[in-house]
Amino acid sequence: MQHTHLSVGWYLRSPEDAAAAPQELVTLSRDFVLRSGGLYRQRMAAGDLRLDKTSATSYRLTIHKLQPVDQGLLYCQAVEWIQDPDGSWFAMTRKQSEKTQLRIQPTDRDFSIQVSTERRSFMAGEPLELRCAIEAQNVPERFFSVSWVFSSSPVAVVGPSAVPVLGPDYVAREAAGLMTVRKESSNVHLLKLQHLRPEDTGKYICRVTEREKTPTGDFIDRSKRSRNVQITVQPLKSNITVSLSANSSEVLEGDRIQLTCSVHSATSPLSIVWQWTDKQSVGPIQEVASLNRDGTVVHGPSYRERSVYGEIRVERVRADMFSLSLYNALPGDEGQYSCTATQWIQAGTEIEPNWEKIGEQSATKTITVKTVESSFMVSASSRTPSITFGDSFDLLCLVKPRHNPRVPTSVTWRFMPAATRAEVEDQGEFKDLVTFTREGTLQWGEQLLGLGTRTTVDRSHSNTNFRLSVTRAGRREEGKYQCTAILWRRNYDNSWSRVANRTSNLLGISVLQPESKLNVQKNNQSLVYQEDSRVRINCSITSQTSQDSQHAVLWYIRRASGSETDELLLRIERTGAFEYGAYADEERLRRRVQAERLSPRLYALTLNRAESSDSGTYYCLVEEWLSDPDGAWYRLSRDTSGYTKVQVKQPEPQLRVDELENNVTVEESSSIRLGCNIFSQSSPDSRFSVFWYMERSYDEDIEDQPGEDDDKRDCVFSIGHDAIFGNGNCSPPDDNGPNSRFQFERTTSDQYSLTIHGARPADAGRYYCHVEEWLLNPRNEWYRLATNNSGITIVNVLQQVSTIYSVVCSNESLFYFLFFYPFPIFGILLIALLVVRYKGRNNNKSQEGKNGAPLLWIKEPHLSYSPTCLDPPALSLHPGSVD
Repeated sequence: MQHTHLSVGWYLRSPEDAAAAPQELVTLSRDFVLRSGGLYRQRMAAGDLRLDKTSATSYRLTIHKLQPVDQGLLYCQAVEWIQDPDGSWFAMTRKQSEKTQLRIQPTDRDFSIQVSTERRSFMAGEPLELRCAIEAQNVPERFFSVSWVFSSSPVAVVGPSAVPVLGPDYVAREAAGLMTVRKESSNVHLLKLQHLRPEDTGKYICRVTEREKTPTGDFIDRSKRSRNVQITVQPLKSNITVSLSANSSEVLEGDRIQLTCSVHSATSPLSIVWQWTDKQSVGPIQEVASLNRDGTVVHGPSYRERSVYGEIRVERVRADMFSLSLYNALPGDEGQYSCTATQWIQAGTEIEPNWEKIGEQSATKTITVKTVESSFMVSASSRTPSITFGDSFDLLCLVKPRHNPRVPTSVTWRFMPAATRAEVEDQGEFKDLVTFTREGTLQWGEQLLGLGTRTTVDRSHSNTNFRLSVTRAGRREEGKYQCTAILWRRNYDNSWSRVANRTSNLLGISVLQPESKLNVQKNNQSLVYQEDSRVRINCSITSQTSQDSQHAVLWYIRRASGSETDELLLRIERTGAFEYGAYADEERLRRRVQAERLSPRLYALTLNRAESSDSGTYYCLVEEWLSDPDGAWYRLSRDTSGYTKVQVKQPEPQLRVDELENNVTVEESSSIRLGCNIFSQSSPDSRFSVFWYMERSYDEDIEDQPGEDDDKRDCVFSIGHDAIFGNGNCSPPDDNGPNSRFQFERTTSDQYSLTIHGARPADAGRYYCHVEEWLLNPRNEWYRLATNNSGITIVNVLQQVSTIYSVVCSNESLFYFLFFYPFPIFGILLIALLVVRYKGRNNNKSQEGKNGAPLLWIKEPHLSYSPTCLDPPALSLHPGSVD
């Protein structure tokens, strides 16, 4: 992961002086620079010292022309370097290879001898190894014989053939396997003595003799001896110490008594004896068991029967540690235990061993056995004596002491329901829920909590805590609980004996309804709507007790008329079913009211096509329902929302009719046109009833406003909002029908006109139109919203004077005689005249041709005629203009 460099170096360490610093031969630095030590610099320059990298991970050292100074321990050292951010190098890892012994032999025939041993002081019974090393050139090609000498007595001689010849004092020892003489290599010979004795103390010498053949054929021997090696063998003295410990100085009946005997400073085989006596040490001492030095276990007579059932066990844990275990402790096992360790040494050979006791030490430990009945206790506890519906509760039964397989405990949970507590108390009994048998199995009783599906039981590994857990508790789990425990003892014949019985304290569990967290938004507001609008009111639940809560929503109204009673509009059950209240039936709201559930916490009430009678104060009442563990639903709480004041208003009257006053004068028998223009209306869906009234002009100075005196006005014409003529109390003086003088027109939805044909002097007066604005309410009933009158139109009718014109026009026969019949008569005369003239002209031409005189022209008379009587003038009256 990081860039590192490597440096490799070879070093030489002197074998005689291990404390001296190693000598550097050659090193390849981390920068790939090759450098040598001070003493080898010239040899490296001469090429006698080389360091070669043979592969990515292999480095080879080559030394030419070896010298005596090169003798010693050779090894290589590798260092891995990493560069810090400041540029400095840091050695992360430094490793050394195994050391290689390099010996430099002289080039002549001389040789040297060296005897080595690990140490020179021994205890009796320990082994001794002596090695004699021959340092010479070409040892395998030369003939050496080695002699071992102890205190001037020969031990053994090993010739060039490597066959040892033993001294007389060591033949039996070698035969018993207590002595070994052999040639390990061509230049190393070994002498090994097993089980040293004190008499083996002395000086040991290695003498080497080389036999060499001279050029004359004679053999000469050259001998050398090593330095004396002083060996000290001290006789064995027992300095062992014994300590005895126990798993517990006070154990419970049925538990295990475990004693550990530790022997320190033991160098030879041991034997252990376990003994027991009473606490006062006044009774007889009984041997529990013994462990011989060869590992054989022997039980005492009083404990032999229990050992057959495996209740007593002796073992050697380590070479210096022994244990005694007594299972299923009894009160009679109480007392003082001792561990006696004896140290032995073999004095003879393995063929004929002779063991001698060289020491003995012991230690004691007092053990107290506490009867289970005295410490047997049962208690019950609960952290939640009062819980809410749907919660869980745990009951803990604590049994002391802890469980012992030899003295097991059976525990039973018992229950007394709260509903039948009085009856059960009279009877004085509980019902069993579940039992933990002594075999570790479960046995359910007849009284099952939660039908057995919500009740779980468990126990700790030590079998001291027995837990009864009930999830989603309900009314059925309310009552009193207690646990009972029975202590059993297992006998030798596998039968069971009942030792003790304990009953715990009573635990009362109350199951309450959960504390309600229901909260409905309580913002008060006022809403104003127009009739026929859509009214929407929300009911928001800001918090609830549980995610599984269900809600029933009731919508109430308090009428705007001042009623103190809140009437139920509708009810939405938690299942989603609807139920209308009496108010909905009374006000015929079933078709217009709509209730929705927009989300689990948001409900809405909608009034379609609102009416003014819908005005009032609305609010919702929310009921929170929860399901108990048995599946039964119960109402937990209720909460009301804020008040929403709803005012449904009719449209604001905006009816306005043209109020401009006019003065119109027409001649008798002409037409009177009366206009009625609506400038603004309250609603696009408005319809209008239009009335034309006339007030007689009895006094020219009358300035009464139209409609101020209904007795002085006459209804001329009317049309209702339903397009029926003669609506209301309007009774026109003339007959309706085809011969009526009144002509009604509606050119647009807001322009009406009335034309009175054949004006009469009686038609003179003050005219105005009365407009009523009608709307259809949500119940499809028409109601009058507003009324308004137009301005006054004063109509004057001029009476006709008797003239020729009026006489002719008033007499139909005379009119046709004077203006219609003359036309065909004059036409016929004109045609006849033209025919006569045409014929006379032809005659004149013939005569003129005869006498050359021109004919005279005939001038026809000019006739003019006016159809005045056919087109009587028509009078059109519009507001704002006078014709």
